[in-house]
Amino acid sequence: MVARKITARPLSRSRLHEEIVTIIQKQIMSGKIAPGDKLPTERELAENFNVNRATVREALRKLENLDLVEIRHGDGLYAKNYLESGNLDLIKAALNTSGREDILFNILEARRYIVPQIAYLAAQRRTQEDLDELEKVICKENLTMMERDIKVHQTIARATHNLLCTIGLNFFNQIYRDYGYLYFDNERNVERSRMFHNEIYAAVKNQKPEDARRIMRDVMIYAEEAVKASLESNNLKKE
Repeated sequence: MVARKITARPLSRSRLHEEIVTIIQKQIMSGKIAPGDKLPTERELAENFNVNRATVREALRKLENLDLVEIRHGDGLYAKNYLESGNLDLIKAALNTSGREDILFNILEARRYIVPQIAYLAAQRRTQEDLDELEKVICKENLTMMERDIKVHQTIARATHNLLCTIGLNFFNQIYRDYGYLYFDNERNVERSRMFHNEIYAAVKNQKPEDARRIMRDVMIYAEEAVKASLESNNLKKE
C-alpha cells in the first residue's frame, strides 16, 4: 500500500512533537487522511517535518494514545477511524485546532443533556453529608465565582454516588477552567450563577429531582447562549 502524503508546514521549533500531532490529527479528523490509509514511515516523517526521528516517535506515541493511528510493527503506520476508537482525550486535543469553536459548541450541547440528569440523581440520592458539603461550598467567601461554580457541580456529581457521573463531570470541568472566562467575565452571568446556586441547593435539599433537573437544564441553556454571544463579540472585535 502506498503511504498517504502528509501535508506539512514550517514548525515553530518549540514543542515540535505537539505541532506534528496537531497537523496529523487535523488531517485525520478532516478526512484528508481516511481510516485505513497508510502514513509515511518514521524516517519519511522526520524528513518531511525537518526534525529528528526522536521527535517523530514522541508525536506518534501521542497519536497512538489518542487512538488516531495504529502502529503495526513490521508493516507500518495506519490511520484509525476516530469515530469508532476516539476517546475524551481526543476531544480535549481537538480544542487546540483551528475548528475549536465547533468542538466547544459540541461540548456545551452534550453538557446540556448530561448534567441535568446528574442533578436529578443527586436530588434523589444525596445524604445529609452531601447537603452539608454543598452548603459549605456555596457559602464559601474566599472563592471566585468560577471556582465556586465548578465546586458546586463537583459536589452535586458526588451526591449521585455514581462513579461515572463524578469522573465524567471532571471532563467538562477541565474545559470549563480553560473557557470559563467567556462566561464569568460578564457580571450579569455571575449574578445568574449566584441565583442558580441557591435554586439548585433548595431542590437538592428538598429532594425534588424534577426541579433539580429543570433548574440545571435552564442554567445550561443560559450558559450556552452566553458563551456563544461572548465568542461572537470577540470575533467581531478581531475583524
